[in-house]
Amino acid sequence: MNFTEPTAETDNALSAGERSDAARKSTLVSVFVNLFMSICQIAVGVFAHSQALIADGVHSLSDLVSDGIVLFANHHSQKGADEDHPYGHHRFETAASVALGLILLSVSVGMLWSAIEKLKHPEEIPSVHSIALGIAVVALIAKESLFRYMLKVAKRVRSSMLIANAWHARSDAASSLVVGFGIVGNLMGYPILDPIAALIVGLMIGKMGWEFGYEAVNDLMDRSADERDVQAISSTIRATPGVMGLHDMKTRKMGDMIVVDAHIEVNATLTVEQGHDIAFSVQQVVLKNHRVLSVMTHVDPVHLDTHTLVDQCHSL
Repeated sequence: MNFTEPTAETDNALSAGERSDAARKSTLVSVFVNLFMSICQIAVGVFAHSQALIADGVHSLSDLVSDGIVLFANHHSQKGADEDHPYGHHRFETAASVALGLILLSVSVGMLWSAIEKLKHPEEIPSVHSIALGIAVVALIAKESLFRYMLKVAKRVRSSMLIANAWHARSDAASSLVVGFGIVGNLMGYPILDPIAALIVGLMIGKMGWEFGYEAVNDLMDRSADERDVQAISSTIRATPGVMGLHDMKTRKMGDMIVVDAHIEVNATLTVEQGHDIAFSVQQVVLKNHRVLSVMTHVDPVHLDTHTLVDQCHSL
């Protein structure tokens, strides 16, 4: 999966309200597409005797639950800080990503169980009606288009929760492709390919669920920000006037935002007020240019002679 994100400048151009509106709009589009496709796939799957198409329809139906979680989390993650949550509610999105992963895993288990039961009695697998293939093709086109639209929005607003939901839609497109091959095999006289397609779809969904859940749980355990973000924040701090050095910088994820702790080095001859002003400048410039929620700085005094000697040692 490609989780490439846009530049920090693109993200900073969007307010919290704009990010929330974009997330809500893209998710509502997903709700409409998933509702329509799940009804069509399950109805036609029952009529055409295609277990694979029914499984794909159930997958689409599970997306409605996922979309509901995304809408709920998007609303609550926008709440500001309060007495019990001094850093805000940004991790609501991370918790929603965990829920999405669990939903995918549960859907996968159900699909695998049903497919295995069918494979135990291959002689009882019915022939599939040709209309099932047409619905599978329509579903493939609809889900791939939905994925591209949702991923574009998710990258623009830099939301890991929306990226997870977008890839959920891509898993639907991939499953529809597998279902299509299974139906073609059934129509060609190989009925067993239909439950095999359903089995493959179940495995794909399970893999996706595990990846989303694992990533979200790592974020809940205060995982560091991406190396690219860490380097960018470090460069910004070092370039701030008055900062002579930087060490012991730590970051942790807070939803799609970052919390930063850093020790900045300043001239030891400065007054306390001057050191405070430099630390304040660091906080303001980092908050302005990066996806940072909070910056905690510790000011360390450095004598010029010592600092020069350290620089010379580093240059050797």
